Amino acid sequence: MTQNAINPESPYVLHERDGDIVKLTLNRAEKFNPLSEEMLNVLQTELDSITKDTTVRLVILAANGKAFCAGHDLKQMRASPSAVYYKKLFDQCSKMMLTIQKMPQPVIARVQGIAAAAGCQLVAMCDLAVASQEATFAVSGINYGLFCSTPSVGLSRNMGRKQAMEMLLTGEFIDAQSALERGLINRVVPQQELDQAIAALAESVLAKPAVAVAMGKQLFYRQLEMGIGAAYQLAGETMACNMMHEAALEGVQAFIEKRTPDWKR
Repeated sequence: MTQNAINPESPYVLHERDGDIVKLTLNRAEKFNPLSEEMLNVLQTELDSITKDTTVRLVILAANGKAFCAGHDLKQMRASPSAVYYKKLFDQCSKMMLTIQKMPQPVIARVQGIAAAAGCQLVAMCDLAVASQEATFAVSGINYGLFCSTPSVGLSRNMGRKQAMEMLLTGEFIDAQSALERGLINRVVPQQELDQAIAALAESVLAKPAVAVAMGKQLFYRQLEMGIGAAYQLAGETMACNMMHEAALEGVQAFIEKRTPDWKR
């Protein structure tokens, strides 16, 4: 395992590489890992680099401390009361969130604690999420007079509309079990089993051919924004393209011959 600290004194994000997996850990525990300008910049740089690295198969997004992510840095925001500044900040955050969905590698959120406002949005925008029983979730901006508009985009694409609106209008926290039932996360486990559960999920994904995973991820999010006719057309084109790849040809042949596929990366 290798570790690269962007700032050797106090890196905003810790970068760890273990085989095919990169783990990015938000490293501002004392401030509850806010999505400050600096944090967003570092995350964007990391994600852009990983996107281009074909040797990386999967990303785990984690955090140090009691909170996964408390959302935007409100003190930093309040210090710059300018519509131009706020628009730039939210555009910066939206770009980072969209990068998670556009990158070919699946991203698993490791949620060990509080995920609030844009932190809850971050969980929603990851492809998969595993949380400890101690984790809690909220889009709490409304409590400070700020409707969580950008977090609502990710939230509403993971949960039922009325469930999402209840969270957005009340700002109340829900526990991990409720987040699981509402579709925000995939699994809930005791804190001490969190890494084991994520490793098992990652292993299951990594057992599949990278090309099929990447094509499938891209198709999944694109078709969600289309009408059903266009979605089926795109899905058919993707399946045809996927079927022509050697990974699918080998997988189907292995099924016919009743053997385990021999996929090459």
